[in-house]
Amino acid sequence: MSHAGRVVAQRVPRIRKAAFELTERAAQRIQDLMANRTPHPVGVRVSLKHRGCNGMSYTLNYVNEDSEAEKFNRDEKVTDKGVTVYVDSRALLNIAGTQMDFVDTDLASEFVFQNPNAKGTCGCGESFST
Repeated sequence: MSHAGRVVAQRVPRIRKAAFELTERAAQRIQDLMANRTPHPVGVRVSLKHRGCNGMSYTLNYVNEDSEAEKFNRDEKVTDKGVTVYVDSRALLNIAGTQMDFVDTDLASEFVFQNPNAKGTCGCGESFST
């Protein structure tokens, strides 16, 4: 006795992880910094620079108006917790899925990046490699 069967392909929806994510503390700190700037920025741009002992480090710059934001039309635009972040299209593969936090201790007040793509970091934490 033989049984015939058929295979049915079922498409399973994939959940797309955010290209870049902010913690509540990071979002609040960026909002505080932008509130004190003139002209008032519409967001921040995250990119990478080749420097440091491990190769790459993060840079943050204000995006001052919507017309300036048009220059970054290839960037990934992420709005998280009320803050607009433009992720540099050239850096996206290296920082996709990164979470940005703000840490305020007795020794330092700084943004800290949790990057799932980082394979190594330098001792001081200023640069990373993928």
